[in-house]
Amino acid sequence: MGHSRRDLSQATEPPWAHPVVMFTVDGEVADSTSHQRAREVLPEGGSVLDIGSGGGRASFALVPPAGEVIAVDHQQGMLDAFAGAADERGASHREFLGDWPDVSDDVPEADVVVCHHVAYNVRDIVPFLQALNDHARRRVVLEIPMNHPMSNMNELWKKFWDLDRPTKPTGDELAAIAVAMGFDAHLDVWEDQTWGKRVDMPEAERVRFARIRLCLTEERDAEVAAALLEQKDAQPRQVATLWWDKP
Repeated sequence: MGHSRRDLSQATEPPWAHPVVMFTVDGEVADSTSHQRAREVLPEGGSVLDIGSGGGRASFALVPPAGEVIAVDHQQGMLDAFAGAADERGASHREFLGDWPDVSDDVPEADVVVCHHVAYNVRDIVPFLQALNDHARRRVVLEIPMNHPMSNMNELWKKFWDLDRPTKPTGDELAAIAVAMGFDAHLDVWEDQTWGKRVDMPEAERVRFARIRLCLTEERDAEVAAALLEQKDAQPRQVATLWWDKP
């Protein structure tokens, strides 16, 4: 699902960078099926390992009962935001900079391992899932959209690049891989009513983010803004919670 050389060569900024502002956690985190699946096996004061943590939404929904949260992310800015949010909540915390599973040997086990909205970005999914499993004492919980998260930009890719982008892989396919690896995996599908509403991003920043994703240069901002206005408002999307227990 990579870009062609033609579009990447015209990108002035890396298209897959994630703005920290989109992942910061302020106040309480809305409950969800994924949080419930993790919380139901967490002991009081237990530990959570958050892979691809961002600002820590998957972790801080579990504090309490969790008393310790451990973050792995490849952006230092995300880990800084995670540490600050953990301090605000009085949770013990550790952060590890790097890609999973490359840094997995340096990362401790935890009662529950969570991994939200990361799997679609993983090139080699089998060792990724295996390392999640190996670091969990009780349960692994992944959350992903049922369809690829960038599929909501397919119309824009067609408009600006005349490219037909795929909508696969899907949550069902990830679950099938987990089962084939021998995990007793379960898939819960639900509707995320908070999608597109978690962060009140300024319009200029929203346009910039979309433009970078589309590998366009700054002078195209006005065109991107107009194209975004033509799109429908953010709608609830189907989300998959994939989880399994350690034997």
